[in-house]
Amino acid sequence: MENINTIEVPVMAECFAAGKKPEFLFWVGCLGSFDDRAKKISRAFCKILAACNVDYAVLGKEETCCGEPVRRAGNEMLFQMQALTIIEMLKMYEVKKIVSFCPHCFNTFKNEYPDLGGEWEVLHATDLLKQLMDEGKLKVNPEILKNNKITYHDPCYLGRANDMYDAPRELLDKLTENRSEMKRCKSFALCCGAGGAQMFKEAEKGDKEVFIERIEDAIETKAGIVATACPYCMVMLTDGIKYKNKEEEIENYDIIELIAKAL
Repeated sequence: MENINTIEVPVMAECFAAGKKPEFLFWVGCLGSFDDRAKKISRAFCKILAACNVDYAVLGKEETCCGEPVRRAGNEMLFQMQALTIIEMLKMYEVKKIVSFCPHCFNTFKNEYPDLGGEWEVLHATDLLKQLMDEGKLKVNPEILKNNKITYHDPCYLGRANDMYDAPRELLDKLTENRSEMKRCKSFALCCGAGGAQMFKEAEKGDKEVFIERIEDAIETKAGIVATACPYCMVMLTDGIKYKNKEEEIENYDIIELIAKAL
């Protein structure tokens, strides 16, 4: 078992060797595994899963990139090599359900892997948390964040790509009585600028970078917290907050982190 802040995180190989088949594979994703900021989201999610007694496991050192960035960057052969290797591994572990807090991983497993023979029930973390809340397994203290003004940024791969707008907002409404919408939201939300492998390349010529335009939408709401549900968006929005010198006024959290605070 791997220890994360005193939480025992089950590893799929060890569970399987002990004859256990966890209900969920928590796909951590590259940012959740290696990016220092996104690691905090991974820890918070494990904390919530443990508190709700969810039967899950991670792949640990066996997890590799799902291949989404290389496909978006145009390397289809490398994507398919990655995907086929992962599909075989998940079949070996008899995985039935996958949950991920990264919309890029979520979209790839849900909508692109089936073309290559990989079919599972795939949930985004906000969907699972909403289910746990509806079932009464996830309880939050409504007093902890109720006075915080929070605005929510829709990730492209959660919103427009998968039509998932309600669950994140319903979760936030359990935490605060003061949620505000940006002028561009839901299907009209502006991309943070990271999708399509854009996060890994220099910006093209233009008058303004997308992440600056988007953080200006957030600043207009006068919210103290910008919430999102994507580690890519978190990178870009955090950069925007720093660019605008608003670190003292605005914080950027994943919804998972806010729920973990309110447990």
